[in-house]
Amino acid sequence: MTVYPYLVAVFVFFVGALGIVRSRNLIQAVVCLSVAQAGTYLLLLAVGFQKNAQAPVFGSPATPPTTKVTDPLVQALSLTDVVVSGTVTALLLAIALQVHKRQGTLNPDELSELVG
Repeated sequence: MTVYPYLVAVFVFFVGALGIVRSRNLIQAVVCLSVAQAGTYLLLLAVGFQKNAQAPVFGSPATPPTTKVTDPLVQALSLTDVVVSGTVTALLLAIALQVHKRQGTLNPDELSELVG
């Protein structure tokens, strides 16, 4: 087993995290957060990958598998991660839209302090 998928996942995550830290626009920060979350997909898929493994589908009377099978939990976690990231992205974009309507800017440094 190689470490390349893990290195790619860490690289993608840190590129997204660096983009969040350096962004001067709320929309750009949301996009960079999506890139960082893509690193988590890659990590989950790298953890669950097994060479020459079959899908975990068994017969009607459940019998123990005779060959290697993949872990279905990793696939379920990846799908859940995709759904959660889509929801978080939509929520953050809606918040950024409201900030732009009320403050007139998307630059976090130019936002006035909240009152009340």
